[in-house]
Amino acid sequence: MEYIFETRNLKIRRFEIQDAQKLYENHLEEEVKKWIPNESYADIQEAREAIRFYAECVNEKHLPFVLAVELKENGELIGDTGINEVDGKPNEVEIGYTICKEYSGNGYATELVQGMTRFACETFKVKILYGRVMHGNNASV
Repeated sequence: MEYIFETRNLKIRRFEIQDAQKLYENHLEEEVKKWIPNESYADIQEAREAIRFYAECVNEKHLPFVLAVELKENGELIGDTGINEVDGKPNEVEIGYTICKEYSGNGYATELVQGMTRFACETFKVKILYGRVMHGNNASV
C-alpha cells in the first residue's frame, strides 16, 4: 500500500473500497455524529460512493482531499482527515479529521493535524488554514 505521508504513530493513505465497512462504522460513533453531524453515511453503499469520490480527488490532486488514517502499530483504519476549500477562496482551506473513540485520548488527533497541516501547505500551497471546532468539543480545541 502506498502512503501519502506518515507521522510517528500514523500512516496516511488514499481510501480503498475495502475501507467502506470500517469508514461506515467509524462515522456511526456517537462522538463523530455529535461533533460532525453531516459526516455520517446512510449505509455501506454510500460509504463506498464517498470513497470513490475521495479517491478520484486524491488521484487528481484537487479538493476536497480526504485521506484514510491508519495506526502504524496494527494497520487498523482509525479515522480520516481532509482539507476542503473555504467558500471558493483560493489558497484558503479548512482542515478536518475524525479519530474513532477506541483510539481517542492518545494524542493521535494532534499528531494528525500537525502532519496534515504540513502536507496541505507543501502540496497545495495553502496560505490560510482554518480549523473550526463546535462549541463544547474541548478535546478538539
